[in-house]
Amino acid sequence: MKNARNLLIAIPFFLLSCSKGGDSPTPTPPTPPTPPTPTEVALAFTVNVDPGAGNILGVVGTSQPIIVKVSSTLPSSGVTVGVTVLKDSDNTTVFNNSISSTTADNTITIAGLTPGALCTATVVVTSKSTATNTKAITFKLAAK
Repeated sequence: MKNARNLLIAIPFFLLSCSKGGDSPTPTPPTPPTPPTPTEVALAFTVNVDPGAGNILGVVGTSQPIIVKVSSTLPSSGVTVGVTVLKDSDNTTVFNNSISSTTADNTITIAGLTPGALCTATVVVTSKSTATNTKAITFKLAAK
């Protein structure tokens, strides 16, 4: 009997010590990492008539065709090829043209050159999808 009485006294203590406790909040699943944005290859191109630094391209007549050849991987949305020619004597615009392209070879004919006037041509190629992906080449030319 003594054991039964001790057991009856001990059972409430066991029940109280084994309580479940409070509910814990459902854990929030971690946010999956954002995949990195693919970057474009830096643009690279050449101009077939570029005489090089310090040299002047002699043009026969008042116009000169140039081929702008993009040698890097073309962006999927294409590029804009801009050509501006300024007279060195007074910085007036002789020629300005911009084309949209998805091909590597782009022919543009610079027109309006005046014989004996030294000019500076600037060719700029810019990605259509990433405006900061741009490259420029500048060279001198003069019509004879």
